[in-house]
Amino acid sequence: MQAIVVREFGGPDVLRLETRPDPTAGPGQVVVRVRAAGVNPVEAYVRSGLYARLPALPYTPGTDLAGTVEALGAEVTGLARGTRVYAHGVAPGSGAYAERACCEVHQVHRLPDHISFQQGAALGVPYGTAWRALFIRAQARAGETVLVHGASGGVGIAAVQLARAAGLRVIGTAGSDAGAALVRTHGAEQVLNHSQPGYLDAIAPLTGGRGVDLVIEMLANVNLDRDLDVLALRGRVVVVGNRGRIEIDPRKTMAKDSAILGMSLVHATREELARIHAALLDGLEARTIDPVIDRELPLADAAEAHEAIMRPGHRGKIVLVM
Repeated sequence: MQAIVVREFGGPDVLRLETRPDPTAGPGQVVVRVRAAGVNPVEAYVRSGLYARLPALPYTPGTDLAGTVEALGAEVTGLARGTRVYAHGVAPGSGAYAERACCEVHQVHRLPDHISFQQGAALGVPYGTAWRALFIRAQARAGETVLVHGASGGVGIAAVQLARAAGLRVIGTAGSDAGAALVRTHGAEQVLNHSQPGYLDAIAPLTGGRGVDLVIEMLANVNLDRDLDVLALRGRVVVVGNRGRIEIDPRKTMAKDSAILGMSLVHATREELARIHAALLDGLEARTIDPVIDRELPLADAAEAHEAIMRPGHRGKIVLVM
């Protein structure tokens, strides 16, 4: 099979297309014929060697994929060869940037027929992150107001759709007119242009001076101190993304009895992941979840995908197709 292999940490050019042996399914495992693989920022951080948790070299990147079941290991039930699936996570030694991937059976989930493989590959990290941030870390409730920073990106669109479906009022931010239009289409009541100075000043009039109950924060090193200003009493900020340090005034948390919550999908328990993907399947079947694809690139262009994922201005998800 063809697969992307990283033999040294470094820039995008270390992503090399190679011929590798096909994986085999051990007990409790499934081999998936991959049709699309999601590209996530964390994969670029790992590839660079600057991430806290690094895999042993060489390795094949990627944890999000969609395709069809090709082989079943012993003790696997509930799946058949040819079943359309998506997966979040791969078995040790495997990776999503490949024509075939080996997954543990609990990592594999049915993909409804109306969802494309490209959309399926956009589910794992973006929608898992958004769901855990909203409903596990922040305990979001119907009737609350949520501000989603970077709402036109993969996690942002997911958060908008999930929050709206759960009965929250959504205010999003985007950096372009096209991004703002996309965010409105997917359920945001208002969209602010985060490239404009003082854009968060609009939060007070939009909320009758009350502020927002919840902020989903994609770039905490830029926004966190101002997020604390726009929170309502007992509001919460969930930090999903960050690229550096920031100085904040902790007195702001005291004034509103507010909370700053860190969130990383890697810390989700097996039970949490089961809840998340059960909810995502419900949303897919109800058609309240509709992943947006920004760009499709062939597997051989993984380096270009890693360059693109680190640039601002995404309108949905970047995926590799096989």
